[in-house]
This record gives sequence, structure tokens and C-alpha cells, in this order.
Amino acid sequence: MNINLLAIIVGNARTRIGTFVDDKLIDTRIVDNKRVADLGPALTSMFQPLADKPDAVVMLASVQPDICDQVTQQVRDVLGKKVVRVEQDLPIPIGRKLDPETIVGDDRLLNAAAAYDVLKQACVVVDAGTAITVDLVDGAGTFHGGAIGPGAQMNLTALHERTAQLPEVELKKPAEPIGHNTVEAIRSGVFFGLRGMVRELVELYAEQADAFPIVVVTGGDAQLLFDGYDLVDRIVPDLTLLGMAATLKTAAKNPAES
Repeated sequence: MNINLLAIIVGNARTRIGTFVDDKLIDTRIVDNKRVADLGPALTSMFQPLADKPDAVVMLASVQPDICDQVTQQVRDVLGKKVVRVEQDLPIPIGRKLDPETIVGDDRLLNAAAAYDVLKQACVVVDAGTAITVDLVDGAGTFHGGAIGPGAQMNLTALHERTAQLPEVELKKPAEPIGHNTVEAIRSGVFFGLRGMVRELVELYAEQADAFPIVVVTGGDAQLLFDGYDLVDRIVPDLTLLGMAATLKTAAKNPAES
């Protein structure tokens, strides 16, 4: 069964929208959360290819409850469509081995589901955004959780705001590992610090999995931080959206479980 889907994921800083027509992701758009109150035109444009699809679904995932409510209302007002909420209405198709009562963000579970849906083997999923998460999925498709740290921009902001003399620095790849001035030293510390954190965690996770897992990276800073890095097997910018498509497809195949 082909799926037709308008997928919306509300992140910490940005909202990403993806249009799937007959299983294919044909368009994506990113809207800053500060402008999410004016999401109507983007919703109309992104839904247009689905207008003649009677089975089209609007699905929403979120790590921002307040913004999620705003988006839900706009979908109803602008598109006149019911919103299907990830986890509330459709479970994300990934096993979980977590402490009782643990709540994990929709984005982390969707990333894990999308990666395992394609790879069908142990993998580490890195999401480099506002925060950076490094999560383990084992060979049976079970999400074990992982590590959460401050993302690149959060590191830069903290260094500026929590010290007396360090300047505000634009996020860029450092020119070389040794910073010969303060700005480049800060860039080097953040860039290689995050890369080193991920490498250390992947190596530790490999011991748990008894195999070196495939490393998949997504998130707004994925390309800047990890492009060309020998540790990383692939960078998938739309991994979370693909996880939403996998969720809908699994529910369509197993309607009794959804």
C-alpha cells in the first residue's frame, strides 16, 4: 500500500514539513518556530500535491507541546483535516528497552525507527540539532536510549554568556584543529569536542552490541559537523520525516495494532 502523507515534526527550534506522494518524499520545508503562528501558507502549499488523494493523512510529531497545539489548530483551520498524533494515535514501530516511566522525544524514536526500517541491523543514530543525541538500536530493532548533550550552537552560546571575555562566535567548521586565535580556538573546541563525544560513545555502544554498529547522522548541523568523518556511514537530513512515513506504513499493514 502506497502512503500519501503530510508529515510535520515540531522540533526545539524549527518545524519541518514533508510531503509524501505514493511513498516518495517529494518536498520538504523548514519553518522557524518563532514564525509558526504563520504556518498557514506553508501548509497549503505542501498539502497541494495531496489534495486529490482521498487517503491523505496529516501526521504530527512534536517535542514542543505548546507549539504542537498551535500547529494542530492551524491544520484544522487551513486544511480542514484531522491531525494524527504520533504515539498518541499511532505508535512508533520500534522496540524499547528503557527504564520504567521513561519518556523519550518523538524525534529520537522516529529517527531510530527510520534507520532500522532500512538497515535491519544494529545502528547508532546521531541527531545533531539544538541538542545532540547519540542513540543505540540493537540488531533486533530495539531502542536502548543513549546520550544527550548540548548541540553546537548551545555550546557556543554558553561559552559566550557564561564567561567574561569569550566572544560570540558564528558556527562554522574550524580552519584547522589548532586555533591560532580565540574565535578559531572556540570553533575547534566545539567541533572536535562533539565529534570526539560521538566517537567515544559509538565505541562504547559497540561493546554493548558485540559488533560495530552503522552510524547514521541527521539534524540541522549534521552536514557541518560530520560530513567526511570516517566514523559516519551516512547522513540523512530527512530521517525524522522518514520515520513518520514508516510509522504510517506499519500501521497500514497492521491495522489491528494501531
